Amino acid sequence: MHSDDEKVVRFENVGLRYGLGPEVLQDLSFTLDAGSFHFLVGPSGAGKSSLLKLMYLALKPSRGLITLFGRDVATTPRDQMPELRRRIGVVFQEFRLLKHLSTFDNVALPLRVAGIREAEVRRHVEELLAWVGLQDHMKARPPTLSGGQQQRVAIARAVIARPHLLLADEPTGNVDDRIAERLVHLFEELNRLGTTVVVATHNENLIRSREYPVIRLNIGQVDFTTAQDAMIPPRQEAG
Repeated sequence: MHSDDEKVVRFENVGLRYGLGPEVLQDLSFTLDAGSFHFLVGPSGAGKSSLLKLMYLALKPSRGLITLFGRDVATTPRDQMPELRRRIGVVFQEFRLLKHLSTFDNVALPLRVAGIREAEVRRHVEELLAWVGLQDHMKARPPTLSGGQQQRVAIARAVIARPHLLLADEPTGNVDDRIAERLVHLFEELNRLGTTVVVATHNENLIRSREYPVIRLNIGQVDFTTAQDAMIPPRQEAG
């Protein structure tokens, strides 16, 4: 899927501001190796969602350089951007499911866009929906599902095509601890197949129970730390 030495994500002196406001993210410089797994933590309002949006190309930085899969995002031709985006799976906080489609069809969408044969689509989707406990809801449309069920549909859709980079924004926020463990295990299985994974979460139990490195975001800047140290409250702005 990748060469072992490839940096899937590279930020160099990246800053982000909305409109004329102050910078939300400041001078971010870091890399994520192919096949790595990181938790992303930080207090509410620290900019976690904004950082993920920069990684999945929903936002452009105000300054600095972002490289994905070895390609400078700013100079990548527009007609090549869809191919770049297809290598990225995203679990959004607000789910973004298509309300008129069934659970099955929502999850099948990335495979159908990629031109996978329908027999293969059916096999993979049914297998994954069984894994996330939704085998009895394949024909249900999103408005009839609970928040936790919709979350699982969104996660299944994000991982079905085995993206090279998976970005998950609070993926366990609407499910109980048992389902949360199962979902993170799904991310880990994908990671073992070579996917680079970043999971933004407030769930301290998930972070403590694993030894993955942690990206801690605070006051617009990042540092890399261990799961244990990440639980120590970060410094706060004076005043």
